[in-house]
Amino acid sequence: MEAFEAVIGLEVHVQLATRAKVFARVAQGFGAPPNTLTDPVVMGLPGALPVINGEAVRQAVRAGLVFKSTIPEVCLWDRKNYFYPDSPKNYQITQYASPVCVGGEVEIELPGPSRNAMGEHRVVRLTRAHLEEDVGKLTHGAGDSLVDYNRAGTPLLEIVSEPDLRSAEEALAFLQALRMLLTAAGVSTCDMEKGQMRCDANVSVRPRGSDVLNSRAEMKNLNSITGVRNAIDYEIRRQSKVYARGGTVVQETRRWDAAAGRTTSMRGKEEAHDYRYFPDPDLLPVRFPRDELARLEADLPERVFDKQRRYQETLGLPYTVTSVLCFDHELAAFFEAALEAYPANAKGIANYVANEFQRERAAAAGEGLLPMAGVKMRPAHVAELVRLVDEGVVTKQNAKTVFVECFAGGRAPSELVEALGLKHEPADTGELEAACREVMAANPVPAAQFREGNAKAINAYMGPLMKATKGKADPRAAMEILARLASEAE
Repeated sequence: MEAFEAVIGLEVHVQLATRAKVFARVAQGFGAPPNTLTDPVVMGLPGALPVINGEAVRQAVRAGLVFKSTIPEVCLWDRKNYFYPDSPKNYQITQYASPVCVGGEVEIELPGPSRNAMGEHRVVRLTRAHLEEDVGKLTHGAGDSLVDYNRAGTPLLEIVSEPDLRSAEEALAFLQALRMLLTAAGVSTCDMEKGQMRCDANVSVRPRGSDVLNSRAEMKNLNSITGVRNAIDYEIRRQSKVYARGGTVVQETRRWDAAAGRTTSMRGKEEAHDYRYFPDPDLLPVRFPRDELARLEADLPERVFDKQRRYQETLGLPYTVTSVLCFDHELAAFFEAALEAYPANAKGIANYVANEFQRERAAAAGEGLLPMAGVKMRPAHVAELVRLVDEGVVTKQNAKTVFVECFAGGRAPSELVEALGLKHEPADTGELEAACREVMAANPVPAAQFREGNAKAINAYMGPLMKATKGKADPRAAMEILARLASEAE
């Protein structure tokens, strides 16, 4: 299908992190018994009038600032009319003519030549982001359908991209970048398993090199990263085959059938006039003060890729480490707190946080990672342990044991070094040389390889030597003695 290229635009629906729903006082949340998070406003009962949740507007504006969108001074509310059972009012309060965020961009990273190599970075343009209310959730059985209105009325930010994406991999990079930006800013937790982030994908194909936009298919409510990738890949192949046979692609809405691994037609694609938009008569325009806008902008976190570039350029950290630290805002905050406590060794702290710390979180969870709220180790503990290694109080080998114990129980590294008897007390040169001779006598092969020009061969002695000295051998002194003894041997 190399003769064709894909043109992809995404509409991403993100539930905003607020305590209450967007036009009602009832709480929003996940996991409550069905139809318990409702009230007359959510259900659209006669005489019930909506009132805007100011925090929802602030969260939407915060997202727009992260995207470098233009924030109009005034935004308006519209009614989008449709008749589905998941919408109790038979209309949705949304923004059509005047959204809260106009334009913007999202920087994405495309896959590199390997997992450890930085990929190409580029910008995907946004058309808009508008605030609206979510709908309920339908559950379809064999002979009936049930509806839960708990989700109805939850503040929803719909983020619409320009058709700048050209593959499923680029679409995934966009969603991942979007999720990192929004979670770091505290706008949303973006948990797709809980429906807090859902995606509609608009896909069309055209002859490679053409600038024509052909008819598109919209895949609705893709609620997993895997679903987005597979649905887009399938749709690109399907449309390419239709054009290759001389056929015509119909503009329509399709659904992704994960079990069958294919998309199927749902209905003809709706246009704006099908929804009969008109200004909502119950809600006043929202005027967002410019001083409040400036305050929110000043409070924004550093953008993910800006942080990664700073770590690499200023702190000298490698991509393999920054790609772990920066893509998890809680982990990055942990690292920065540790670095503030001991700024003398950024690389040492970064390596512990990106490697040992993450390894222990995975081991503690069994599946996934232990939530940061459940971690007993503090940033100051990591800083202290790196300092103890730098000062020669504990060897790197024994520091690993201290790290594991500190993570498990939250005791300070200095206490653990004393309690476990791991304080480094350099052995006298005679004792260390005797230990070196002993491990070399047990295995003369590395010494012979060293004499033949393989300088790294004597590294094979370090493990047995550390075991023999219970981790107390000074690595630098040991390497010097091993090299001397290997050179002197016959």
